[in-house]
Amino acid sequence: MSVLPPTAPGSQTSLREANRARVVDVLRRYGALTQVEVATATGLSPATVSNIVKELVAAELLEVRATSRSGRRAQQVSLARTVGVCVGVDFGYRHLRVVVGDLSQRVLAEQRLPLPADHRADEGLDRAALLTGELLERIGSAPSEVVSVGMGVPAPVDRVTGEIGSATILPGWGGIRLAERLSARLHVPVHLDNDANLGALGEVQHGAARGCEDAAYIKVSHGVGSGLLLGGRVFRGHGGTAGEIGHVTIDENGPVCRCGNRGCLETFVRAPVLMESLRATHGSISLREATARALAGDPGCARVIADAGRHIGVAAASVCNLLNPQRIVIGGGLAAAGDLLLDPLRDVVDRFAIPSAAERVSVVVGELKERAEVLGALALAAEMADVPSAASR
Repeated sequence: MSVLPPTAPGSQTSLREANRARVVDVLRRYGALTQVEVATATGLSPATVSNIVKELVAAELLEVRATSRSGRRAQQVSLARTVGVCVGVDFGYRHLRVVVGDLSQRVLAEQRLPLPADHRADEGLDRAALLTGELLERIGSAPSEVVSVGMGVPAPVDRVTGEIGSATILPGWGGIRLAERLSARLHVPVHLDNDANLGALGEVQHGAARGCEDAAYIKVSHGVGSGLLLGGRVFRGHGGTAGEIGHVTIDENGPVCRCGNRGCLETFVRAPVLMESLRATHGSISLREATARALAGDPGCARVIADAGRHIGVAAASVCNLLNPQRIVIGGGLAAAGDLLLDPLRDVVDRFAIPSAAERVSVVVGELKERAEVLGALALAAEMADVPSAASR
């Protein structure tokens, strides 16, 4: 959503307003930046940016703080707290994480809550609304200060209807317009997306995909999904289901998947499947415990994780051949295994991706870890927020 105001061509006033709006848009999309970085991102001269910043600070639209870059003093610019706050909500299969931040995506308060297995939509939305209220109270903000909410769910989202695209992937949530229901609870616009898309957004703005125009974020946890970045933007496809790498067939004779197909990537690497393969030798353990044991030298756990890496590598190689990404970022709970997972994954990508794609892609662990999706939700909220221009203040 753009805040660029309608302008009359050739008008000096309209040009000044357009430049102001351009600065605001950049800060909303990328968060706090130095004045030099704002000039680079907007294409405006440093002198023009300096004048705009002074004007918008006086209008209480921007804030400036002293900072440093490469050992040199600099002025960091961000959208002012008085403009409002945004909320990011991340639903997992068994957790809820909520952050409140300003429109420059600076986190002001954050909390994670466990959720019962197979929780219903209304139960989760009620908890999200209550937790949002608690966090706002913690930072001394009123509910009326919230201008936008971003929300992620571990399932495909139909862009036309706003509903969960598959009731089998997130049982009990299908056919529900989640954004509308949370909006009714919070009385503010809510923007819904798949959690892997938001993980990609978080990593490109604040993490391991910074500076990448074309990249893929693959989340491996209770389920498997991916977010695709093309031209620096999240690519969602015609209906919103692009990136469902967990349901790419890697063995047509493999196990039947919960989506109804056979041999999907998820049937080999989602957490419940991996843990079941260890049950006979290790009993009932969590993905976190299995990863810790693998890193400590447990051969069984290490083998299961390495096999998962190879399976993911088959699908990742296809992503390389189709999209030729600069970077593949691995997130989710399994990413904590580090090179135990990534080394076999890289080997398979090298074998099955065409050489020109394989030699140009780097495969790395996400920097934001379990916070990638919720920070992406906050970024989505900031991007979609309506921010007044200086002229309207």
